[in-house]
Amino acid sequence: MKTLKIFMVLLVLTTGIAKAQFTKAELQVSGLTCALCAKATEKSLRTLPFIGDIKPDLMRNIFVITFKNDQPVNFDEISKKVQDAGFFVNSLKATFNFDNVKVANNYFSYGGDTFRVMNGADKPLSGQVAVTIVDKGFAPRSVSKKYLSQVADAAPVKPGRVYHVAI
Repeated sequence: MKTLKIFMVLLVLTTGIAKAQFTKAELQVSGLTCALCAKATEKSLRTLPFIGDIKPDLMRNIFVITFKNDQPVNFDEISKKVQDAGFFVNSLKATFNFDNVKVANNYFSYGGDTFRVMNGADKPLSGQVAVTIVDKGFAPRSVSKKYLSQVADAAPVKPGRVYHVAI
């Protein structure tokens, strides 16, 4: 009976943790001129361990990416794979499940990284929410400049990278 209780507690804990994650993303890539370019980029992205599926939309130069449930997402690796294929990330909009995630002072943590919500104004966030990464290399220069010019205070001291996101 004691073993069953321990198993149930672990199941509840791991289920709660699994809900807090990035589930999908729309990655717009600039510089794609043909289907072969898109195929090379897709092939490069598929090597990442946290990507479950990719569906290219060649009309809009977008890749709809579905992430695996059990692996943390690393956006810098996505950007590197796109650049290694010879192209650039124009925008990256990811969907994050905020259930069981604490957002304090417009910051939340995921996968060892910290995310700062630039236009959140301490809005309560729950469920599936689309966030756009506005850091240099993930958004057009004008968008990065608009949001990153607001950064006056230092991020909480935590290991990992600090990403700036807009909702």
